[in-house]
Amino acid sequence: MEGLQLGRYPAAKQVMAHVSDTHLLAGGAPLGGVADTVSALHRAVAQLERLGQRLDAIVVTGDITDLGELDAYRLVREAFEPLVVATGAELVWVMGNHDERETFRAGLLDETVPGDGPVHRAVDVGGLRIVVLDTSVPGYHHGELDASSLAWLDAVLAEPAPDGTVIAMHHAPIATPLALMDVLELRGQEAFAEVVRGRGVRLILGGHLHYATNGRFAGIPVSVAGALAYTMDLSASPRELVGIDGGRSFTLVHLYDDDIVTSVVPLGPFPVVTSFGEQFLAEVEALTPDERLDRFSRKRPPLT
Repeated sequence: MEGLQLGRYPAAKQVMAHVSDTHLLAGGAPLGGVADTVSALHRAVAQLERLGQRLDAIVVTGDITDLGELDAYRLVREAFEPLVVATGAELVWVMGNHDERETFRAGLLDETVPGDGPVHRAVDVGGLRIVVLDTSVPGYHHGELDASSLAWLDAVLAEPAPDGTVIAMHHAPIATPLALMDVLELRGQEAFAEVVRGRGVRLILGGHLHYATNGRFAGIPVSVAGALAYTMDLSASPRELVGIDGGRSFTLVHLYDDDIVTSVVPLGPFPVVTSFGEQFLAEVEALTPDERLDRFSRKRPPLT
């Protein structure tokens, strides 16, 4: 039933999984002595496996490790690579403020002579260009794009991509209501806006905040994925910053010819309340549009 269209919208042209903030430690040690980041990572991979070959890219937007340890990068890579083999998806790694450039390059990109400069790159996924921006500042937790990074981005965007551009970065350029998190925001946003505005950028993907959220920057939609490691509690006191061992999620991004839809996927497992499978879809597909409306869209009397 791949590509089944029952309404006005066709199947998406590209589908991406947006994962962020895995924060693994060497040996798979629990984060803060509490959060089982390894189990969360493997659960996310198991849920993504259900998508099969519909998945075109997996974008991991930073803080892949908590301390930049080489062994921790190995654990994350070993978790994702079977999924890449099974789906054929492009695996895109993004630097975060908890990552270290040298071990990031060695552990994830197989660079034999790792450098210490920003890890920027552009990846083509079936006509869609994913631009990876390294917003990390060595020794600090806030984000920044220096003049040379903005010049590199400007040169990349000078040539249009057939299906447009998605920018993946760790420090998302949107506001946060969380106390203290705004201290760790992306600096120099005005200069960044000048480079990306009106340049065919369809979406900006970010992480860092540890909760799923959306906004706009320079007229561009911004989607921030929830963290796999732990979640910030937005219901905590306005003067407290509280991370909880729960509420984990990742995001699916469906790209159409002229639109983009982002959807938050909670990390389970959860009890199944209801399910409609292949037989149901086959029955629907066999009917005319009017028959579908009459049989499946009409309200039935409530059960007693």
